[in-house]
Order: sequence, then C-alpha cells, then structure tokens
Amino acid sequence: MNLTPIHTDIFRERQDLPAFITRFLPSVTEKTVLAVASKLVCLWKGLSVAYESTAQKEALIRQESTAALQTPLAWLTVKAGMVMTNAGIDESNADGKLLLLPQDCYACAEELRAALQAHYGVKELGIVITDSMILPLRAGVIAGAVGYAGFQGVKDLRGKADIFGKKLAVTLVDAADTLASAAALCMGEADETCPLCVIERAPVVFTAHTRPQEMHYPAKDDLYAPLFKAVGLLKD
Repeated sequence: MNLTPIHTDIFRERQDLPAFITRFLPSVTEKTVLAVASKLVCLWKGLSVAYESTAQKEALIRQESTAALQTPLAWLTVKAGMVMTNAGIDESNADGKLLLLPQDCYACAEELRAALQAHYGVKELGIVITDSMILPLRAGVIAGAVGYAGFQGVKDLRGKADIFGKKLAVTLVDAADTLASAAALCMGEADETCPLCVIERAPVVFTAHTRPQEMHYPAKDDLYAPLFKAVGLLKD
C-alpha cells in the first residue's frame, strides 16, 4: 500500500472542493482511495460559526450530539452513532471559527466521489473523510473515518481460519478507520497543509454502493458498552 500526502493551498469556506482537489491532484488511477480531512468538508458545506466563548462552544457540542459527558480534556460525545470528542467540533486550523461536522458525512463522501469520478474518468474510486480520534488510555490522537464511499468499510473474517486452522469467531477488520488513521499520519495535525492523501493498492473491496450501517456495531455486544452505560452515554 502506498500513501502520498498532497500539499495544497489553504482551503477557504464554500470553495468548490472537487475543483480544489483536482487542481492539486490532476489525475488518479483506478482503485485509488483518497483521504480528505474533515475540515475541508466542513468548509465546503459552510459549516462554521464564529467563536464567541467557551459557553457557546459547549452549547454547540450539546446541540450537535445525542449524548455528551464532560471530561478533564474535552467533551466525550456520541454523534451519528460514533463516539468522538466535542461532537466533532473543531477550532484548530479554523481561523477563529468553530467548524461543525455535517450531519451526514457519508452523503458528503458520495457526493465528492461522484464529482471526482466524472472528472478523472475512473470507476473504482474510494473516498474516506478523516477526523482526529482518541483511543481510551492511549496518549495522542489517531484518525477515524467519519464518512466514506466507494469501498467496503468492514472486512468480515468470521469463519476464516488463522495460521493454525482455528476458525475466527468474532473478527471484523475496520478497514475504513484503519485507512483514515494511516493517511492522517502522513497528512499531519498542525501546519503541514496536507489535507489530502492518495492511497494506492489499499487492500479493500471497491463497490458502487456504500453501506454506512456496516460500521454500526450493536451496543449490546460492544466492548465499551458497560462503561458508556455507566456514565450515561448509552441507554439500555
């Protein structure tokens, strides 16, 4: 798998995102996955609010999430079925504004994919929208996929054998989040101005129709469900 970060100019609010991408990435080959920083999508859709105060930001976090818990570092929230910090609201690299995630990042990924497919003349193209995430009890941020299109986000290995012939009973591979995190390591978190990353030879299955529901794991089986229920982020 090859990953190539793409250096760009600063993207401005309500710019044409497909045109911006094709200016800095003139061509792609079939079976490419393009990682796009969520900030670009927020700005593309005009989802910014001028920062006024901590209280204003906290109100927006509660408004944008279905559950929210204040912690020493940030708000732990649930939005669109995902656990994330601050409901995805970000003020880094935002020029004094708060950037809000779209309500449906999967629809945004599909819209972007269709526009780029038409421009590049390719059939098998994946889009993954990346955003920073934090793992429990681990220092630093990784990235997750808040939306994707054009490939299967989950690889089901249940029933397959390991190297000793033992059949796997519960193993699902989260391909979408893994690709997002790998790309984000190349894209950076500060002033790198590399909000795009081309992923070639990714071990994913390309598809014309994305199924966002494949990423939603049943809460009753989730590893962290007892913890989330104890603090009120999930209900029985």
